[in-house]
Amino acid sequence: MAQDRAEQTRSTWLTVLEKYQRDADAPGSQDYWSPSLDCASRDELIAIQNAKLAALTPFLYENSAFYRRRFDRLGLTPTDIKTIDDLAKWPVVDKSEMMADVQAEPPYGTYTTHDDALWAKRGWMIFSSSGSTGIPRPFRYSQIDRDLWSWANARALHSFGIRPSDSMFICAGYGPHVFAWGVQYALAKMGVACIPGGGMTGEARAGIVDRFKPTVLTCTPSYALHLGRVMEARGSDPRRSSVRTLLVGGEPAAGIASTRERLEELWNARLVEFYGCTEVSPHCGGYSCPASDTDKNAVTSHLMEDIQIWELVDADSKQRVDEGQRGLTVCTSLNSESSPQLRFLVGDYATCTTAPCDCGRTHMRAVGAFAGRSDDLINLRGIKMYPVQLEEAVRSVPGIGDEYEIVIATDDKGLDIMTARIEHTDPQAAERVARAIQTRCELRCDVELLTPGTLPKTEFKAKRVRDTRSTR
Repeated sequence: MAQDRAEQTRSTWLTVLEKYQRDADAPGSQDYWSPSLDCASRDELIAIQNAKLAALTPFLYENSAFYRRRFDRLGLTPTDIKTIDDLAKWPVVDKSEMMADVQAEPPYGTYTTHDDALWAKRGWMIFSSSGSTGIPRPFRYSQIDRDLWSWANARALHSFGIRPSDSMFICAGYGPHVFAWGVQYALAKMGVACIPGGGMTGEARAGIVDRFKPTVLTCTPSYALHLGRVMEARGSDPRRSSVRTLLVGGEPAAGIASTRERLEELWNARLVEFYGCTEVSPHCGGYSCPASDTDKNAVTSHLMEDIQIWELVDADSKQRVDEGQRGLTVCTSLNSESSPQLRFLVGDYATCTTAPCDCGRTHMRAVGAFAGRSDDLINLRGIKMYPVQLEEAVRSVPGIGDEYEIVIATDDKGLDIMTARIEHTDPQAAERVARAIQTRCELRCDVELLTPGTLPKTEFKAKRVRDTRSTR
């Protein structure tokens, strides 16, 4: 009987998703991929959200043990949350709850609606997002998710003016980068050629730009800086290259004037960005407003409200804040078979408005785009890690002194770098620590070897990460 209810709610949910996937395979107009959605009235957007939400809550209850337990613990039933006004009854879900769920129910946890049977039937790809204890939170996505994901990203890419006449160079490691995978599948839907740039050195990638002349470069903001400097060192001028659009993700950029200006000046190209996260179906949730191209003092990012419900909450109380007030982003995913999370705390600071936009889109905008996370997450060149992961890496090398320090800084070229300052008597220890950090955190780190006793002793709570980057 329970299995019948699970299958029935899944069928209803998928039917609702299909109903509102308009212009699924091709753009509906020159300016808007899905004009009836991108330019829907506020009332219609709310109606779509409510229709999806009414189908989502019973689907979660019947197909996710995590959500069933949470409903029961809160004394709520799925019918208690049928509209966006009802969402306030549901406390936000944070990543610590998911990490505890994974620990209790390894290896996948129960917070998604994708079980072993569904994975065997139409599994697509697993992505993981690390928790503050270093425990990965895996998310199994289905072939249906891939299709929904491609459609959502195509809508955003189309808004940037990217067309089949373009070619995109994707500079990413692919493994941990949901951003790169999502962009590549969207390009396939759009008929836009791409050059995958995973596993290449900066020199090799600079050579690709010179030889094959892509019109769009996709990477993190930090890597766009790095690649530009590599080209300069080779005697090439990135300003004279074929690149005319920088599509970035993974770390803030568009809303940070100094970073955006530095990148646009370096490449003589406009900068646009995606916003999203792995947990709430990691396609684009927010994207740079086209109107920002003509007014750099009014940079905003649209949030795709027909496929996600976005809220801002107070950092302490986690209660909704009024429109125009700064808060932390919370997302309810309405566009996924496998990971339609209900009020997940994404946790980036933003200020939003629903005021009319010059680009014609009616969806909520984040004024000034998005700022950093509220927790202790470290974001370096698009790679995200926590201090405990760095500690695990440093202490895995025998003979390391009791004290160590991680220093994050911006060098004179504007690139963010990380240095581990360690105490050891063996010069080879520096190489071993660098290798351990790269293995656990998937990025290269400089290591400074110090004489034992150099670093001050910790007398209270250790704060081993020192971020000297200025607020950008």
